[in-house]
Amino acid sequence: MSKILNKKDINKAAFRYMFMACNIFNYENQQGPAVVYGLEKSLRKIYPKDEDYKASLNNHFKYFNTTTWMANLLLGASLAMEEKDGVKSLDTVQNFKTGMMGPLAGIGDTLIWVLYPTIMGSISAYMGLQGNPTGAIIWLCLNIFFLFFRFKLFSIGYNSGLKLVTALGDKLSVFTEAASIMGLTVVGALIPSVVKMKVGLVFQTGKVKLPIQKEILDQIMPALLPALLTFIVYRLIASKKLSVIKIIFLIIILALVLSYFGILTV
Repeated sequence: MSKILNKKDINKAAFRYMFMACNIFNYENQQGPAVVYGLEKSLRKIYPKDEDYKASLNNHFKYFNTTTWMANLLLGASLAMEEKDGVKSLDTVQNFKTGMMGPLAGIGDTLIWVLYPTIMGSISAYMGLQGNPTGAIIWLCLNIFFLFFRFKLFSIGYNSGLKLVTALGDKLSVFTEAASIMGLTVVGALIPSVVKMKVGLVFQTGKVKLPIQKEILDQIMPALLPALLTFIVYRLIASKKLSVIKIIFLIIILALVLSYFGILTV
């Protein structure tokens, strides 16, 4: 079968989707309008007949929501299926998107929304706090690299069709769990460097002075208080009783009050 779409069409579809993926997000069909905006030019080439074109657009207007990076794989594969089988593939395309957007969202959310910004963002931010501009340069270069990588994901989805995504199906949960463990390990290692919390109190009896932080807490475990604070914050977030904004303001107020009375120090 001769190809209808060329590389320019594929890259254009990827760019249009990425540009609108979050800009026209809604609570009815979520990313559905962005999918239609992204694919409409390519679909017009695939379907010269107006009725077939409208049927395909209406099919893509249905509910769709997954990590935008992973959506590139799905949408590229969807274009390949419609290019091959036309309107006969519409049900298959919709079932494919519905069945795979959940598992791929697990991968995307873990790697892209949690692991990547947590690890690289924390490292870059910490370098910036130390007055080293290399952190900002690394962060900028990584984002430029991953922008081009997203175009590549769309092409991989288009060229591989169903084969790539379905082949990964049984391994997605294992990969997600491994990535989560790696992310938690890195976050734990960053706590002593990023979270600063020291007790300024000194126990004194007669001429004997005993700094609480240095002689007691640090002897039990270095960075004990930062670890406890991080654990408490994570528990509060997991409980969903307080929003993240409220937790941030609560920490700021607590830090100001305890510092004012000399309980905490820098």
